[in-house]
Amino acid sequence: MAERTFVLPDLGEGLEDAEIVQWLVAVGDEVTVDQPLVEVETAKANVEIPSPFSGTVTTIHAEPGDTVAVGGALVTLSVPGDASGAHAPAAALPEARLSDADARGTAPGRPLVGFGAAEEQGSRRAVAETEESPHATAPKLPGRVAATPPVRKRARELGVDLAAVSGTGRGGAVTARDLEAFLVRAEPATTPAAIHGPDAETHRIPLRGVRRLVAEKMATSRREIPDASTWVDCDATEVIALCAAMNTRQPDVRVTPLAVVLRACVAGLRRFPALNSRFDAAAGEIERLGPIHLGFAAQTDRGLVVPVIKEAHARSTLEIAAELRRLAVAARDGTILPGELLGSTFTVSNYGAFGVDGGVAIINHPEVAILGVGRITARPWVVDGAVVARAAVQLSLSFDHRVMDGGDAGGFLRFVADCVEQPGALLAVV
Repeated sequence: MAERTFVLPDLGEGLEDAEIVQWLVAVGDEVTVDQPLVEVETAKANVEIPSPFSGTVTTIHAEPGDTVAVGGALVTLSVPGDASGAHAPAAALPEARLSDADARGTAPGRPLVGFGAAEEQGSRRAVAETEESPHATAPKLPGRVAATPPVRKRARELGVDLAAVSGTGRGGAVTARDLEAFLVRAEPATTPAAIHGPDAETHRIPLRGVRRLVAEKMATSRREIPDASTWVDCDATEVIALCAAMNTRQPDVRVTPLAVVLRACVAGLRRFPALNSRFDAAAGEIERLGPIHLGFAAQTDRGLVVPVIKEAHARSTLEIAAELRRLAVAARDGTILPGELLGSTFTVSNYGAFGVDGGVAIINHPEVAILGVGRITARPWVVDGAVVARAAVQLSLSFDHRVMDGGDAGGFLRFVADCVEQPGALLAVV
């Protein structure tokens, strides 16, 4: 027998460390190839790291809540064979593959468990589909309750044993709705006190994962970008009618006003390319970007993330609506891939999701502008000289004044507002 210590791999995407969320094994446990060892949280996503080969856990090198740097020790296993390769990298992130067949004890190129391997358990993405396909089936690891990382985290916070929750998801997976239903049914005597009222104690919460990344990016944006803001109220009555008509004609993809706003942004960025740029302070240059990758701010249990609709300039309104829906669901479920949170060239923040009229957003550095969208609500509006009730929305734009002046910023914002008020004009440029 020999001992091998697995270290946190190079996570890619510019990530340098990860926080231990929970260990899925304990010292003395026998593990098999591809069995998940540990769940970690990066600044981009929650992932489970599987075992490259079979063995016995002898040492766990980090506790839940600890942050481990790339190359830092995770776990030591006693394995059959000699001690060559005693310090091996652990499995990589979703959709990655290991090329060292000896380190895994398997054939090169075999996909990692939980991210495509079908023989032992369904993929994490399959778990995310449980609320869409509650009657589908998928195998799960013996003795372990299937659930997405956000559901596990929420259960830990509430002191709920997931084994006591009836899962309605694929293969019996516990979904967020299952957990909430369990809490509603729970008796007050057995339900954690935190559910019933505020905690009077003071707590210190360390900045980790997504929250730390957001803090760093917002501080960088405020420190480096001399931003200015402008806003406009517009009549959204016609865009609501357009969405209703499109959804009646084709019910497969639900088109929302936000999807139309995103499509309007694509057309607007083509007319005002200064907003689809980067400011290179070192070179003293403004880089005009060709492709348009639209980010949209999404609030999740892990914090604020920005999923990215790649190649938005090549997508129709329906395609943008479908991708918006897919990414939003994946972000909330914690199954979104790291690469789907990177590369945006322009971001839209939907304040309306929180029931507020609007606000001034902080630019998503290193971008040079961000659009804010408030809630759509009935307001008095002057139409043909008469005051009538119309569906109104406020759009706001924050922009980097080093890159553009009010002409470009105001022109873009007015164009998007015109597309909201007269969406037929937008269809003409689709």
